[in-house]
Amino acid sequence: KKKKKKKKKKKMSRTYEDECSYLERLSSCSYRIKKGFVPNMRVEGVFFANSHLQKLIFDELHHYASNKGVGGFLPAVQQIANVAALPGIVGRSIGLPDVHSGYGFAIGNMAAFDISDPESIVSPGGVGFDINCGVRLVRTNLFEKDIKPIQEQITQSLFDHIPVGVGSKGMIPLNAKDLEEALEMGMDWSLREGYAWAEDKEHCEEYGRMLQADPTKVSMRSKKRGLPQLGTLGSGNHYAEIQVVDEIYNEMAAAKMGIEEKGQVCIMIHSGSRGLGHQVATDALVEMEKAMIRDKIHVNDRQLACARISSKEGQNYLKAMAAAANYAWVNRSSMTFLTRQTFAKAFSTTPDDLDMHVIYDVSHNIAKVEEHMVDGKQKSLLVHRKGSTRAFPPHHPLIPVDYQLTGQPVLIGGTMGTCSYVLTGTDQGFQETFGSTCHGAGRALSRAKSRRNLGYEDVLAALAEQGISIRVASPKLVMEEAPESYKNVTDVVDTCHEAGISKKTFKLRPIAVIKG
Repeated sequence: KKKKKKKKKKKMSRTYEDECSYLERLSSCSYRIKKGFVPNMRVEGVFFANSHLQKLIFDELHHYASNKGVGGFLPAVQQIANVAALPGIVGRSIGLPDVHSGYGFAIGNMAAFDISDPESIVSPGGVGFDINCGVRLVRTNLFEKDIKPIQEQITQSLFDHIPVGVGSKGMIPLNAKDLEEALEMGMDWSLREGYAWAEDKEHCEEYGRMLQADPTKVSMRSKKRGLPQLGTLGSGNHYAEIQVVDEIYNEMAAAKMGIEEKGQVCIMIHSGSRGLGHQVATDALVEMEKAMIRDKIHVNDRQLACARISSKEGQNYLKAMAAAANYAWVNRSSMTFLTRQTFAKAFSTTPDDLDMHVIYDVSHNIAKVEEHMVDGKQKSLLVHRKGSTRAFPPHHPLIPVDYQLTGQPVLIGGTMGTCSYVLTGTDQGFQETFGSTCHGAGRALSRAKSRRNLGYEDVLAALAEQGISIRVASPKLVMEEAPESYKNVTDVVDTCHEAGISKKTFKLRPIAVIKG
């Protein structure tokens, strides 16, 4: 019997050529993953990639096949397919151009589940550990020539104002009661406490507050981790950058966002829910493993721990996730407040006179209930976006009045020292990807590999050569976040533009970077 079992296992390991037979090219920048690539696929998979990005995706699969599937994360293509096997999924399991291996779901994977189907699930792996990690872009009426004479001083001042690094503690005074209220109210709390402007909320996904948030579903341990960290940037790929407009592709859309000409200065803040969100995800995974046994939910990869949306565990997670998302919006609002103070002080004026309005604030690790058309019928879906950004089209009721004609602004953060982009949502994207697009560059090298391959002095010298001021709390991180560790953000954005799932509006390049 044992011998027989061994034989069966041998049959399972496929060659790279076998794996590729399940992948079919749909267009110059998209591929279909056919059913059968992994067991029990309920829908097909699809991924978007241009010729440069395809090589990375296929190399990863080749490496996996030649190692007979031993070690490391599963390749992104296989993770997209495993998600296509989850109960209740509709449409397709979608991999965006910045897709790379992650925990359970690939980062850059988006999937929607039918809420009316009692079998449908919610999976923390489909949201990610940094709940509502997102990007906010603040404009100013300053130009590069205004910043240049004080570039080093203002970079230092921003670094002094915004606490950064792994365990950094916030400048915003907060007690336990405040935290409960912030978790429940999101940006309404920031507004009440005077850390935000009323119009900031208008230009924020979900208006900066998820109403189903329930702080009682957030564990004591999560709150303990979150209490000292409000208004902090954190570490990893998080950053605050002073950027200048480098190219404008769509003048009408850019003007609606208050961007008039090249050289205009903006500030981009990329951060999430810090230790609080991470703990919410960890707590939920433990609960859900038990729920999966009880409800007999079978998945291809145990990292895809999940629970039925209607179950107690599923509902508890969604309420705690919403509270963590609210925390992230309060966090970004607090850092916006600190940024406005820094600039006002540097130019001896007020943030208002500097026109420091929020262009938009997007989330790229979140699950939300949305209305979409599936097979000609309108359905309520739980849309998981992990390393993926909502990109709603013009005239969608959930986007602000200012952007009704242009479509929702989509903020794509580059990596340290590379450019960032602002895109807008399209009708085609709404139909093909449930209104989702890429979120950034996406890793090409693992963190450990980056540390082995790159020296931090070289990385800093390369930035200085480009005239970029940098302040970083931990040199080790500089290598992990170096541009060489990532896919080219321009390739990623061009693929989204070519596929029609979002359109380029303008491009920004950094002149100052602040990191954990």
